[in-house]
Amino acid sequence: MPMHHALIVDDDVDSATTLRELVAGERFTVAVAHTLRDARRQIAMQQPDLVLLDLRLPDGSGMDLFADPQLIANSEIVLITGHASLDTSIEALRLGAADYLVKPIAMRQLEGVLARFMKPSALKAEVETLNADLATRGRFGHLWGQSAPMLRVYQQISRVAGTAVTVFITGESGTGKEVVAQTVHDLSRRRQRPFLAVNCGAISPNLIESEIFGHEKGAFTGADRQHLGFFERANGGTLFLDEITEMPLELQVKLLRVLETGRFMRVGSTVSQEADVRIIAATNRPPYQAVAAGRLREDLLYRLNVFPIELPPLRERLSDVGLLAQHFLDGINEQEGRRRELSAEALEQLSAYHWPGNVRELRNAVQRAYVMAEGDVIDEQWLPRGSGAVASEPPAAAAPAAPAEARPATSVPQMEVVTLPIGTSMAQAERALIEATLRHYKHQKERTAAVLGISLKTLYNRLKEYAADGETLP
Repeated sequence: MPMHHALIVDDDVDSATTLRELVAGERFTVAVAHTLRDARRQIAMQQPDLVLLDLRLPDGSGMDLFADPQLIANSEIVLITGHASLDTSIEALRLGAADYLVKPIAMRQLEGVLARFMKPSALKAEVETLNADLATRGRFGHLWGQSAPMLRVYQQISRVAGTAVTVFITGESGTGKEVVAQTVHDLSRRRQRPFLAVNCGAISPNLIESEIFGHEKGAFTGADRQHLGFFERANGGTLFLDEITEMPLELQVKLLRVLETGRFMRVGSTVSQEADVRIIAATNRPPYQAVAAGRLREDLLYRLNVFPIELPPLRERLSDVGLLAQHFLDGINEQEGRRRELSAEALEQLSAYHWPGNVRELRNAVQRAYVMAEGDVIDEQWLPRGSGAVASEPPAAAAPAAPAEARPATSVPQMEVVTLPIGTSMAQAERALIEATLRHYKHQKERTAAVLGISLKTLYNRLKEYAADGETLP
């Protein structure tokens, strides 16, 4: 294994000496500087691969080293700070820092940083490879598409992936938020560690705290053994919290504390543990509307929203539909062992559709059309058409065509109006809206979830709760 060179920049002599002893070993040679002037001299003598940089120095701020980008162009910068703050996170990202070490520095925290060490040039080379793949195949990591809105998303992913900054992904249900999170993880320094995705709307409110933080044996009725939560199982890696607005508010408080302190406790424990995970959160609700509706704490939003990525709905990047459809079809062909192709008419019809269910609906549409196709060519017969009406049974050949003036203007049923009396609870209002929308779309659950802006899992969970009540709202 090649030796790397580390530079510790810290005016605290005892702290710098301790760090030097911890870092020095088989992988690193170490130099120490106590001032900015000394740091610049050390860098001129030998370019460091890793710089552990204290923010407060006698002759200025550690951030001043970023004033000359060429000075540390190929050095991974890890800030040493007395407290992790939102302002520091944003500034660190803007200037190019990769991670934090929070004083007092814990050995496990330092070991994680050293284990994740990668030179910026290596990350840059990987992004260039992905961009080359994008130009030739239309693929960027796990994502497909060459439209302008997606190119912007790829630029954001490339910028943030190599840092430790928290990412907040927004977008309608079915746009691919988990795929973005996975791509960020795979381009990050944490790629060798787990990526765990948690749908906060798919876990019972009574169990979600235990699932996320874990629990001790005997913590509650039925806790017959110790359980490791997602924070422990994702140690060193990335934890993706999808549908964060579905997390109970009391648990949002605890999550905020973890983000601020880097520590958590299992349910039933009095001993805190370090949380060495990167958080990526997502929601299909407009975040500030979620705050106004009381579904998301404002302080948690600000702590999560350090680096926002907004995913465009599929209707705003229809030029990508053909590429995505072919990608899904290639996967089905490989799985089924039979080669089928989309006709030109099928591709044209796909590109003209509104896609209320976004990429997820497109994938399902291609799967259905593949199953229904009788030959090797998939035509438009079983594909969605128009502005949102879904194809069902083909018209009978013998049925006479109705005169133009007698045909209905649309096949979509009359929109039902939901009226609720004053005093209706939010839970009752939500249930009434869900059930009315489900009736309107003839119990097509995917379209219902897409229109409501919730995931299919959340819809199924709500319907299961309503069925358990044994009572249907009018």
